[in-house]
Amino acid sequence: MANSGYFSNGMPYNRFGHGPSPMVIIQGLIFENKPQSSLTYRMYEFLKENFEVYAVLRKPGMPHGYTLKDMAGDYAAMIRDEFGDPIDVIGVSTGGSIVQHLAVDYPDLIRRLVIHSSAYQLNDEAKKLQLEISDLAQLRKWRQAYSLLIGSIFPKSGLKSILSKPIIWLGSLIMSFDVPDDPTDLIVTIEAEDKFNFENQLFRIDVPTLVIGGDQDPFYSKELFRETAEGIPNARLILYEGMGHPASGKKFRQDVNDFLQEG
Repeated sequence: MANSGYFSNGMPYNRFGHGPSPMVIIQGLIFENKPQSSLTYRMYEFLKENFEVYAVLRKPGMPHGYTLKDMAGDYAAMIRDEFGDPIDVIGVSTGGSIVQHLAVDYPDLIRRLVIHSSAYQLNDEAKKLQLEISDLAQLRKWRQAYSLLIGSIFPKSGLKSILSKPIIWLGSLIMSFDVPDDPTDLIVTIEAEDKFNFENQLFRIDVPTLVIGGDQDPFYSKELFRETAEGIPNARLILYEGMGHPASGKKFRQDVNDFLQEG
């Protein structure tokens, strides 16, 4: 299989790694549903020794009103068609919202689940931010939309905030050179996640689950992470002090590897 392309059901993927077992990463909020540059999944390259990793986005051309549950159904069809047996799945950020539906509706397809820097819902500030991004995308103001998204992961005050401004400016400029022809997929995803609240369904997740994130995540509070882990039977929670979105680093890599190698 090529290192990037589209599965038979139309879902775009990037593939890396040479391990014996397949794994799917359900990616976060990205502006266009197509194969991505390695920047979007580089944090997972530590998995390449043990897994053949597929970083997978949503189908292009999603209709208005498409829900995260519908998107989970697309991932389920892809996993069943392409892999058959249960596999390990990581859902990051928006992908972590989708993977909760996947775990409840299709538990037979998941061996172990990592909910990475995600929870049963976004916090209020994150919902507001994403709706602002959606509005800018609707107007094709892509550079401003990218600037909002990139800027959201940096501190809002202090020295780090000042130092981040040229990074945000340059990043949004570079990314605005390659923009979607149609903002619909981004808008549909944001609208679906804005309605997402899985708190009362968490008890139905019956696969080994790790909830992992930073306690300074701007999209999810540490309370949301804790409540998510507490709501899932036998789930494990790992929070990193002082870390934002998404969680990363040496300890993160070790913790995820340890969890995936169990049992």
